[in-house]
Amino acid sequence: MHILISPNAFKHSLSAEEAADAIKNGLLQSNLACSCECFPVADGGDGTGELIIKKCKGKLVSGEVHDPLGRKIVSSFGLIDEGKTAIIEMANASGIRLLKAEERDPLRATSFGTGEQIKIALDKGARKIIIGMGGSATVDGACGMLKALGVRFLDANGNDLGRLPSGLVELASVDIRGLDERIKETEVIVLCDVDNVLLGDEGSAAVFGPQKGALLDDVKKLDAALAKFAEVTLRQTGKDMSAIRSGGTAGGAAAGLYAFLDAQLVNGIEHFLQLTNFNKALEKADLVITGEGSIDEQTLQGKGPFGVAYQAKQKGLAVIGIAGKVPLEGNDKLQKYFDVLIPIGNEPAELETALATTAQNLTRTAKELGNVLALSGEIQKGSKKGL
Repeated sequence: MHILISPNAFKHSLSAEEAADAIKNGLLQSNLACSCECFPVADGGDGTGELIIKKCKGKLVSGEVHDPLGRKIVSSFGLIDEGKTAIIEMANASGIRLLKAEERDPLRATSFGTGEQIKIALDKGARKIIIGMGGSATVDGACGMLKALGVRFLDANGNDLGRLPSGLVELASVDIRGLDERIKETEVIVLCDVDNVLLGDEGSAAVFGPQKGALLDDVKKLDAALAKFAEVTLRQTGKDMSAIRSGGTAGGAAAGLYAFLDAQLVNGIEHFLQLTNFNKALEKADLVITGEGSIDEQTLQGKGPFGVAYQAKQKGLAVIGIAGKVPLEGNDKLQKYFDVLIPIGNEPAELETALATTAQNLTRTAKELGNVLALSGEIQKGSKKGL
């Protein structure tokens, strides 16, 4: 039996690569005669760019940029396709992991550093830019990125707005005359792992702001700032930032790039699997194992395990989902794509403990799964002999 192991990251615990290795170790410790291929996946979340660069045998490029609070850092991105395509991980320059917990403040954190990375990529000759937006510290509608590329945000007197993104409430016009000419000839693709819109109760500020340090009053201010940005943008460009699906990705950065850079907002896992030639790995597989921290109905909205399962089912393969949390009751929608769902917990535990023992629990669960598959094979052999 050849098993394809394709998990997403287990958030706050293991990277996709670490999760795949843990599952492989368990299977190889079991009684199952099998070979394994690890093909960790990502859906646009933090770590997507790193996996793409590795799978596509790209090279890393480093440069000095500014972090979400404007401090100088050295950050990297990747070039693939003989340098024609840049793979940029927003978290590397504008990520929440770059800030201490007490520094998180989306009213003043900006995506300027990611815009600087785009400029460096253009300097290197890239004319296609793919951006993974997971793990950002910002709710700025991409105004930071756009500012780094030469866009000006002006008040009613024609002066540059000061503090962004909070200052967007005073926005009167967006001046794109200074926009880097090279970006107009560049294809920009945004990998989205959520389908939230820009504004409102399901918008970028309300849903993602609190995760990035926004208090209740901050959320209201951010939503108002983004609403003003969308209003001015609609008047100037005819593009409705507030209506585009997945525009709320990365604090509305997807919507801003859609409006001013004509960025394509694509399903993250679908594009990842296509770019990394996942189908080639599927062709050799007898069984597929995927997983992430939680598998439930939200997984079917374009998360990594769903993308893997969907592709596997197109080829008639069985799919096993392994997760820290699965639904208590059976679910017809999930069962359409996952033949078996297995939770990895070994005993009741606090979340902190569960996260710390994810690798051990994945390995143990995979080992037991392998033993069950081996036993099933022996039982089938016995039944045939009995006949």
